[in-house]
Amino acid sequence: MGQQLLFFDDLRVGDTFATGTYTVTDCEIQRFASEYDPQPFHLDDAAARGTPFGGLAASGWHTAAITMRLLVTSGPSLANGIIGAGGHIEWKAPTRPGDQLRVDSEVLELVPSRSRPDRGLVVMRSNTFNQRGDVVQTLTARLMVARRTS
Repeated sequence: MGQQLLFFDDLRVGDTFATGTYTVTDCEIQRFASEYDPQPFHLDDAAARGTPFGGLAASGWHTAAITMRLLVTSGPSLANGIIGAGGHIEWKAPTRPGDQLRVDSEVLELVPSRSRPDRGLVVMRSNTFNQRGDVVQTLTARLMVARRTS
């Protein structure tokens, strides 16, 4: 994380952030799936060929977990961490073995809390891309972000 901490007051609508990258392996796709989403198209390439995926594909929840990792380790360094207060997720394309994922985020909305002056709500859209520039996931999250104390 090493960056300067960002408080609600430091953010502006339109601010953008880019993360580093993460390469997905077939072993980790299968390991995640065996534990959390044990469907054939996440567990076995041969079985996955006869599905709409046409081959081994990561669980959407695995892609979401990688997105979170990228946001926490190299995304916006929010003062109190990345604390979700709801959101909407869309999986646009499958994540495949060998994909190198990265996340680009944009601040869409800033809403100061009326009842809790120590925080505000930030709406941030985060697109997760593979190495070809295809969007594999879009997450629009409502985040609670601390305000600077006077």
